Amino acid sequence: MGNNFKRIIQLPDISKKSVFLWGPRKVGKSTWIRDSLTNFIYIDLLLSDVFSEYATNPALLRERYKDITPKKAIIIDEIQKCPALLDEIHWLIENTGQTFLLTGSSARKLRKQHANLLGGRAWRREMRPLCFAEIENFDLQKAIHHGLLPSHYLSETPEEELRAYVADYLKEEIAQEALVRNLPAFSEFMRVAAITSGELLNYTNVSREVGVSAKVVRGYFEILEDTLIGFRIQPWSKSQKRRLVETEKFYLFDVGLSNFLVKRKPFPGSPEFGKSFEHYILMELLAYKAYRQPEMDICFWRTLQKQEVDFILNDKELALEIKSNKVHLTDLKHMATLSEDGPIKNRIVVSFDKEKRIIKDRYGNILIFPWRDFLTELWGGNII
Repeated sequence: MGNNFKRIIQLPDISKKSVFLWGPRKVGKSTWIRDSLTNFIYIDLLLSDVFSEYATNPALLRERYKDITPKKAIIIDEIQKCPALLDEIHWLIENTGQTFLLTGSSARKLRKQHANLLGGRAWRREMRPLCFAEIENFDLQKAIHHGLLPSHYLSETPEEELRAYVADYLKEEIAQEALVRNLPAFSEFMRVAAITSGELLNYTNVSREVGVSAKVVRGYFEILEDTLIGFRIQPWSKSQKRRLVETEKFYLFDVGLSNFLVKRKPFPGSPEFGKSFEHYILMELLAYKAYRQPEMDICFWRTLQKQEVDFILNDKELALEIKSNKVHLTDLKHMATLSEDGPIKNRIVVSFDKEKRIIKDRYGNILIFPWRDFLTELWGGNII
């Protein structure tokens, strides 16, 4: 698997600077580390004997490595499984100059136990699912049906992979860590969260579908975020002329996982495909943010009259509409309405048009990009 994709994530030199590397389960962190990094000490907390040893006596880390020469970076995989190690890591950084790469798929346990997050002594990086720039001969249909976790995208039996992924997540992240009392309800909640992925958050509606209180549902959404399985997109709220929605949207982290949970295989031209295509483009934007522009802000714009532009980047530096068909003039009316609220530096529609073109309105140019061209330009650094 490691030789099929050229991952574009870059870390600081871990012989000089400690790093937290976060990413969902099976996103490829361990494979990338083995393929890309050399001359380090590796501690895998997924191994039961290794975990037991350090969980019982965290001071072993200090005793073993405070005097190592020559210095080597220490990689600790799945650091959230043993939060007590972070105090020892802090001491080693401060007193010996030791550096660490700490990987994890959940920060929930660390926060709940008020674990030592090293106060800026370790920089934070994130690994996302595969992106367009990492896949030779990218297949959009496969990405939407299989998802973009490396082993899933390559699989000849993606449904089996996705089924196992959900089962392992429920068993190892949720049940084993005792994050919820009612596992069947949480499992049903994941299905409902997938149905509503990309829509405005409505705790009351979700709670009615799942059969638990809205308060419990709020907690469930927090668990998905803490375990990096879901995320929120904030509404843009600086309009001077219109009343805008103030409710966030929620997405699962992988479009293939969303489609598996609701048992759909969207085909081009269907409303479900349009929703999945928008979700996929958002995955690309989030990967670009993680790897190239960590400070990039991604919002959406929606009025109370349900006028909507899919994404606004960096406070109107770029407005993006996502269309899973060829663009017609009627598709641009919401972009024009947004433009009434003040200038937008760039306006782009990502579409299934065959060629790039420009449409003019009274506010300037709107660029119509075939989706593949848009992604090529995005990863080439030419969009934002």
